[in-house]
Amino acid sequence: MKNIIVVCPFGIGDVLFTTPFIAALKEEAPDIRISYIGNARTFPVLKNDPRLHKVFSYERDEFFAVYKKSPWAFLRKWQGFITDIRREKFDAAFDFSLGSPLGLALMLAGVPLRIGYDYKGRGRWLTQKIPLKGFEGRPVAGYYLELLKYWKADHHKSGRAGAPPGMALFPSESDRNWARDFLAQNSLSDKKFLCLYPGGGASWGKGAHQKRWPAGQYAKLADKIIEKTSLALILMGDKSEIELCETVKNAMRGPKAINAAGKTSVLQAAALVCHARCVVANDGGPLHVAVASGVPTASIFGPVDSVVYGPFPAKGHKVIIKGLSCQPCYRRFRMTDCQHLSCLKELSVEEVFNQVEVLL
Repeated sequence: MKNIIVVCPFGIGDVLFTTPFIAALKEEAPDIRISYIGNARTFPVLKNDPRLHKVFSYERDEFFAVYKKSPWAFLRKWQGFITDIRREKFDAAFDFSLGSPLGLALMLAGVPLRIGYDYKGRGRWLTQKIPLKGFEGRPVAGYYLELLKYWKADHHKSGRAGAPPGMALFPSESDRNWARDFLAQNSLSDKKFLCLYPGGGASWGKGAHQKRWPAGQYAKLADKIIEKTSLALILMGDKSEIELCETVKNAMRGPKAINAAGKTSVLQAAALVCHARCVVANDGGPLHVAVASGVPTASIFGPVDSVVYGPFPAKGHKVIIKGLSCQPCYRRFRMTDCQHLSCLKELSVEEVFNQVEVLL
């Protein structure tokens, strides 16, 4: 049996972009054993994936915090992390971290084959380095799938045929029961409501507002959806977006949406949106949760390239962009110093609603 570890210490969207790779890896070698290194936020999602043997949690900020208090404590923690990896005796690693610390950990843990993208020379500890300046022109998930050809397994096939696997999430029965109870408590029926995400997840931190369509526009869209379709609405987001969702709700003129922000885990949210007619979301992790849950989506993109970071696969989803000459301005993991965000502010309610209407 081949023993493989996949490394992606980023947010939920990035982790979901690796799930087609995991599916393809299983297709190539059904008897393979796959483990994963993710961060603390994505750990609960990863550990629920039945295709994964073991999940390690790596939180960079946690290691830095320990280092500030005591370099010796940091070394002990770092050594413990490496020992845990070494104990599994991995044959190969696919490192999507685009950095050097985890590559070093894999080397010190004795993983003989370490495959990944070499961004700005940070892949120095990889044995198979694929040069990368940035993700451009095709989906991130496609970049990840590309790495399969650098792996020579006993069961390796000549190449995949047909469409690539989609993204996947695995809510538990408990998560599904929670979603059913939530719908019952709010008198909602299956496919008789839409979910709106006025935020976009935590991956951009303080810069998250740069990917958000204005709250006032979301409120007008919500009013228009209710007026034209009579469907109910649920506003969703994490704990940091409770106030944002409440702002949208209070700005609505007619019947109010249900504010579920901060009330769900990622997997509970996935179980809930499975019952939605469709999901409207900004670019971000929640969009990809909906896509991975098999729900049609209408997504709003501003600075970020939807070809690269949009729904994967794109079929069955609508991407809405203003189409300004300056779009996209987020390139090679860098955002330009944009002071106006016209790509989002000038996007009208009608333009968004028209695409939602197509899905409905």
